[in-house]
Amino acid sequence: MYLISNREMLLKAQKQGYAVPAFNVHNLETVQVIAETAAELQSPVIMAGTPGTFSYAGTDYLVGICRSAAKRHDLPLALHLDHHEELEDIATKVRAGIRSVMIDGSHLPFEQNIALVAQAVALCHRYGASVEAELGRLGGQEDDLIVDAADGFYTDPNAAREFVAATGIDSLAVAIGSAHGLYHGEPKLDFDRLALIREQLEIPLVLHGASGIPEAMVKRAISLGVCKVNVATELKIAFADAVKSYFSQHPEANDPRKYIVPGKLAMKEVVAEKIRICGSAGML
Repeated sequence: MYLISNREMLLKAQKQGYAVPAFNVHNLETVQVIAETAAELQSPVIMAGTPGTFSYAGTDYLVGICRSAAKRHDLPLALHLDHHEELEDIATKVRAGIRSVMIDGSHLPFEQNIALVAQAVALCHRYGASVEAELGRLGGQEDDLIVDAADGFYTDPNAAREFVAATGIDSLAVAIGSAHGLYHGEPKLDFDRLALIREQLEIPLVLHGASGIPEAMVKRAISLGVCKVNVATELKIAFADAVKSYFSQHPEANDPRKYIVPGKLAMKEVVAEKIRICGSAGML
């Protein structure tokens, strides 16, 4: 198999009423765990990388690893550019074989956001790459992206209709109260707003910041049109906690082939659980 866009993945999910989980990857082990679990459960998955991840791992390495995972497991994989802002950077990565892109102009004024996203769509569609954009702004932190809660704002349903028509994007990330990172207290999602956005749009909707959102809320969001659910922080915490625990029990350990294994097993539990919640098992 090979790396694909997420367009058909999300349209199928939209039609059949489930969501495709998008997991942020950071290294070889994350890719291995996600691909192996997805193959076992026969679930479509998206592997997402922020600019910081690609800088850390190297675009050629990530593309190569994900292509190998797709081939090994006979699995259609979308390697996704998460929260990318620079057109030249996106162009370089698309030319390297990536076919799933999120262009993030949510920090810009409305018209400037439209202009940036429309340029990204024109570029990416020439290569058959899907394009996701964000309208509204999530609070919290993801890698180097930090948005103070006071600077976050919700997606306006009427503006969303204009935005999609003007840009030609394939999917829209909506701001309805979710946040990047961990939540302090139970999150509050504006489902009425999500329903209004769904009424205005035909394209798949995306929920960012799903780590820590209760299962019932995620499922309700899916029932209201969310077709892609992003998970990052829960994977990192599961991996880190398991490796820390291993070192506390084996302070003499020095072989990464041994101390990383518990971290992979912990991530596998998270991946399987998110696939279950999204209802994507058996949907390949």
